[in-house]
Amino acid sequence: MKGKCAVTLLALVIPATCASFLSDDKGLVAHWKLAGDCQDYSTNRNHARNHGADLAATGLDGKPNGAARFDGRSSWLEVPGSPSLRLGAGDYSVAAWVHISGDAELDDAYGDIVSQYDPATRRGFSLSITHNSGVTTNQSNTRNIHFGIDNGQIEAEWTDHGRPGDAVLIFALAVHDGQLYAGTCESGRDQSGHVYRFDGDSKWIDCGSPNRCNSVSSLAVYGGQLYAGVSKYRLGGSALAESENPNLGGKVYRYAGGQRWEDCGQLPDTEAIGGLVVFGGKLYASSLYKPAGFFRYKGGREWTSLPTPGGKRVEAMCVFNGQLFASSYDEAHIYRYDGTAWTDCGQVGPAENTQTYSFAIHEGGLYVGTWRTGRVFRYRGDNDWEDTGRLGEELEVMGMLVHNGKLYAGSLPLAEVYRFDGPAHWTKVGRLDHTPDVTYRRAWTMAQFQGRLFCGTLPSGHVLSIEAGRNITYDRELTAGWHHVAATKRRGNLTLYVDGKPVATSKGFEPDSYDISLDQPLKIGFGPNDYFRGSLRDVRVYNRGLDDREVLYLAR
Repeated sequence: MKGKCAVTLLALVIPATCASFLSDDKGLVAHWKLAGDCQDYSTNRNHARNHGADLAATGLDGKPNGAARFDGRSSWLEVPGSPSLRLGAGDYSVAAWVHISGDAELDDAYGDIVSQYDPATRRGFSLSITHNSGVTTNQSNTRNIHFGIDNGQIEAEWTDHGRPGDAVLIFALAVHDGQLYAGTCESGRDQSGHVYRFDGDSKWIDCGSPNRCNSVSSLAVYGGQLYAGVSKYRLGGSALAESENPNLGGKVYRYAGGQRWEDCGQLPDTEAIGGLVVFGGKLYASSLYKPAGFFRYKGGREWTSLPTPGGKRVEAMCVFNGQLFASSYDEAHIYRYDGTAWTDCGQVGPAENTQTYSFAIHEGGLYVGTWRTGRVFRYRGDNDWEDTGRLGEELEVMGMLVHNGKLYAGSLPLAEVYRFDGPAHWTKVGRLDHTPDVTYRRAWTMAQFQGRLFCGTLPSGHVLSIEAGRNITYDRELTAGWHHVAATKRRGNLTLYVDGKPVATSKGFEPDSYDISLDQPLKIGFGPNDYFRGSLRDVRVYNRGLDDREVLYLAR
């Protein structure tokens, strides 16, 4: 009865003109119902080719043949390019019903809903659910939604958002409940690591110091709440003077609002948290320094100590294709954990590499950053790593993130950021730290927020951001289950909708400067991020910008 009442109420508030719009299908370029087939039910015959999706999956009504199920590993739908799919510089809209799992089933990134994008020209669009883990020590984005368009444009300059507190290092960045949070290292004797909330421009609100140690080194969202791992960071590892603060870390805290933090327990024999990640419904943590430690949260203040791979440390942790992958400071290997045991995925690159630092998922593949060759490698299977090239003359690859179709990576010793433009081709897009008279500068970690790519630095302790093309993001965790998601370009603005409600609007721009006409295939369930993990139905593309009432009607 609840669903029937909602539909009846909705009919009372939707004008008749919107109902007639649906029957007339004004501007409808393509309509894939995904209810037992992948045919286009518009007049343009943009039928899709199925690459392994289950077209008989359960739909909104709980019955079979109501949706297409995508496995997150290889399944997707391919729609050949056509004149009707050349959206150009005009207005357009993309909409779909989306079903995803929550923390309990999390074993992969969520991936792209629909995209049409050419990485060579950086032209096209993508609508995705972003879930970024292993961004050095952080799970920086958790089930956020991104819509972006581009035709090869990027801001010439990075925007400097200032220095939170007395930060030497922006150790952690994470998006939670519509806000961006930063964890800092503040190294004075009477100082401690804080968490700050971004308040626009260069303003930061102090959310308190969970512990007396010098760093908040890890952030992750678990069960709808923000968790922070704390550390006594040894700044000598970055060729800086050691902190005079003697307090050890190794604890995890849960944010309780304001400047309050709830103690979630001490990890055994651990003075610094190396990483936090959610995998298979559980929160995991690692030890930054020896002895190696790997732990699973039981609740309250209790943690279960788990084996490590051959006694080696695991640091950055990324969930990908049903496994938990981890980097290491003890050797340039990657390890994967299936929930029970570890498997060694082999040496990453030449013997000159001695450490692995960070992860990103791009175009369905897992990428990892290394020290000491400054190269990024793509995982093709255990003991099979593809060299994708070096970041300029840099020595170490740190935070990595996909932003509006392209993979970006930060570096050491110059704190530069590069964009991956194809095999062995990394394009420099800026230097973020110009601190004089130091050995190392780091572009340490990244997050995507308010449609922009944010990056934190060492030793200046600043946060900077940049935007490629035009983007909007839903910066809250999308809950498990069915949701209607839509994105529109209308009169020089992008608007993102969730369940019929507008949740984000971009700044205005000149619409004619973003011509996204392409002959490349349109992809459903795949794109610049990852293969989609979940179900889709009623995917629509329009060559006009739907208004708020029309999107609400689609989300009935």
